[in-house]
Amino acid sequence: MCTLQKDFYFQYTECDSTGSRWRVAIPLDPGSCSDLPPPTRGTDCSFSCQAGMFLEMSTQQCTPCAAGSYSLGSGLRFDQWDAIPVGFTNLASFLDLGPNGEDVQSCNSSSWTPQGMYLESNRDECTVSLVYVVHLEKQGSVSFTYQYPDNNILFEFYVSIRVLQHGNTDVLMETGRRTHLKSGTNILYWRTTGILVGGKMVKPVLLRNIQIEGVAYTSECFPCRPGWFSSMPGSSSCQPCPSNTYSVKGSSSCTPCPEHLYSLEGWAECKVRPPCSESDYFQIHTACDGEGKTQVLYRWVEPKICVENITGAAELPATGQREPCPPCNPGYYNSNDSTCSPCPPGTHSDGTYGKSCPAGTEPVLGYEYKWWNVLPANMKTSCLNVGNSKCDDMNGWEVAGDHIRSGAGSSDNNYLILSLHVPGFKVPASLSGMTGGEFGRISFVFETLCSADCELYFMMDVNTKSTTVVESWEGSKERQLFSHSMTRNASVTYTWAFQRTNHALDVRKHATGEPDEYVWHINLTGPAGLPMSDVVSLTVGPSFTSKGTKYLHLFNVSLCGHEGRRAAVCTDNVTDVSTKEDRGDMAQFVNSVDSFICQSTIIPTDGRGFRMVISSQSVSLADTFMGATVEAVLGGVSAEPGLFPDNSRNVPDINFFYRSTQVTASCDQGRSSVIIVRCNPEKSERGEISVPSSCPAGTCDGCTFHFLWESASACPRCTPDDYHRIEGACKGGIQETLFMWNEPKLCIKGVSLPPPSSSPCEVIALWLKMGLGGGAFVAVLLVSLTFYFWKKNKRLEYKYCRLVMSANKECELPAADSCGLTEGEEPDDDVVYAQKPSLLGKLRAIANKDRESSESVQLNSQSDRWALG
Repeated sequence: MCTLQKDFYFQYTECDSTGSRWRVAIPLDPGSCSDLPPPTRGTDCSFSCQAGMFLEMSTQQCTPCAAGSYSLGSGLRFDQWDAIPVGFTNLASFLDLGPNGEDVQSCNSSSWTPQGMYLESNRDECTVSLVYVVHLEKQGSVSFTYQYPDNNILFEFYVSIRVLQHGNTDVLMETGRRTHLKSGTNILYWRTTGILVGGKMVKPVLLRNIQIEGVAYTSECFPCRPGWFSSMPGSSSCQPCPSNTYSVKGSSSCTPCPEHLYSLEGWAECKVRPPCSESDYFQIHTACDGEGKTQVLYRWVEPKICVENITGAAELPATGQREPCPPCNPGYYNSNDSTCSPCPPGTHSDGTYGKSCPAGTEPVLGYEYKWWNVLPANMKTSCLNVGNSKCDDMNGWEVAGDHIRSGAGSSDNNYLILSLHVPGFKVPASLSGMTGGEFGRISFVFETLCSADCELYFMMDVNTKSTTVVESWEGSKERQLFSHSMTRNASVTYTWAFQRTNHALDVRKHATGEPDEYVWHINLTGPAGLPMSDVVSLTVGPSFTSKGTKYLHLFNVSLCGHEGRRAAVCTDNVTDVSTKEDRGDMAQFVNSVDSFICQSTIIPTDGRGFRMVISSQSVSLADTFMGATVEAVLGGVSAEPGLFPDNSRNVPDINFFYRSTQVTASCDQGRSSVIIVRCNPEKSERGEISVPSSCPAGTCDGCTFHFLWESASACPRCTPDDYHRIEGACKGGIQETLFMWNEPKLCIKGVSLPPPSSSPCEVIALWLKMGLGGGAFVAVLLVSLTFYFWKKNKRLEYKYCRLVMSANKECELPAADSCGLTEGEEPDDDVVYAQKPSLLGKLRAIANKDRESSESVQLNSQSDRWALG
């Protein structure tokens, strides 16, 4: 027999085709009951109770929830995460094998972890899905609040098989999402996948306040969680207990803490008050009074949790002396009431008083904040913590004279938010068309002093459509300058968020000293114009993480930029969920960096089984172009030509030097890059770019990146000295002339090779004729000279012969056999001139006689010597 309500419970059957259902009794112990209440026709399938009420199944009437509990009527809410609620399931997997097909590390230990106020996702490379199955009798919706602080983790939300959201663009902000659900069974997935490239741990996604609307009814109310309460029956929600009170689960009121204990809002217990320290108070500057004076005041951080009247506790410092107010910021002037007012149109100011712009000039619009006596009207400060609903009521930043610094906050894992709204940009008319597409630029100086794993984020929100992280810094940083350009005239909100630690803490432990220091400056001047150049991409890899995730390094290189702006752009798409309608308008603002050289980490679709290629960790390697030279060193940056093959051509390499001022943990002076541009006529004009084989990631030390760009465009322009002419033989009175490039050809473009030409010619050229004539003349001359000297020799021989004959007559020497002349010759002695000899002939005759007389004397002397002997 089952006669008591405690022995069974009521439940509705499935709805039939008419929309009807029956209420049936189900025994708690199957088979133990034989006398159950008979089935009764139930309420209509679309029936539901209002919020704050539940359906009492025994009477089938809506009944108000008791105090200390709540109901959504036709909905479900999950806002207490001490454990994974019933109905939720964790599914962990790794979607691919290692590089050689081996099994990778197990993901069984990866899951969503309850943290009391919220769920925390995994931090590793595993893919973990939080799954919940709900059946809706009518159309409904699901909403949830999440915090997404790191773009190196992929966050996806699915309903059934259809993807509703793929990540989001609201990085780091606490954001609520509402998605419509269809009637029937809906399977909800919250899926995360870490991208651990470079060994950096990712920050988890935090999830809380999941609410589902559309269930037909709820048969019970939910008790308020510890630290919360509902004082009235029929409540649709619970409220957090105020500070210095606490409550247990299902409370209708909160209990005050004892005097020596304290609690923060929503706490389930009280803690001992610590002694006050310097981190428990902050200083402020009062607004300038009518005499232009200000003074420093000190205030306790609210809510005050420390005790100041015990040994060793810090006391609140006394109020400072009244002192002159600092000058106004540039662009503002002192008005009669000692406040700073913006300059009227057509005027400018250095912070003292306004001046009219000279004729023919115009003011350069912008904000420049270097004095922080009060927070500017277009700036706001707040606090954000996914587990602390009251954090937003606290100031995240405090002004401090010449700087602004982060506040104490209620706990160290709070995000301390400072935002600056700029309604739009306007380039001065005198600079129109000269800024290279840059409409504005924000520059700020900052410093972080941390005792834990702090991180500072700089973000931007364009046209209130998305919040993207522009840059972030971890750990303590020395004072440095950061600058970011705006390439479109749009409304933008810049946000700085500082977190002392990402570990879940309820108290302040690391808020000591001056954690942060900032000086802001915004101007509207653009960079100088540079020669236009295409963007060349280089993909290096693949490489594999410890769990086998395949990834590549993508470099985008723009040698000189394009129309005065840095043309190489690298984009992160991990958090890109813009719709097709929004994507065109927002493409340039979604987590992208523009530079001369930038780098992204690419995970291909076959690397983790993603439906799309993942691009993340985009960084700039070259913000500033230093110069180009054939020298190996410029501005302290050295090229390393030895990392690449030798240049075998007689054209020197040109080294392009770049620098990025962004300081990293391993590069305290920022990064630098060198592109060696080498002439290679065998390459195309676009050329090919490569990294050193010994440093496949492009860098050997993580700070200086080296590239070799071989291109025909790097060769000199051709000149007439780079070719020669070849003249052909004269054929048929026509001579062909050809032009050929000198080999090897090391030039491009410039002058063109002249076309072949032809000209008339003769078979025997004039020079050949002259040569033949000259040769004939020389031949005749030689023959004549030969004959002349031969004949001269014959005459001498005849004279000698006569002398010998004469000597024989006196000395009786042997007689010559012959002394005759050749035929036609006559002795000179017997020459008879038919005419009177000329003067030349007389001189010749006298010379001959003298010679004969001399010869005769010598012979006579010889004859005498012989006779005496």
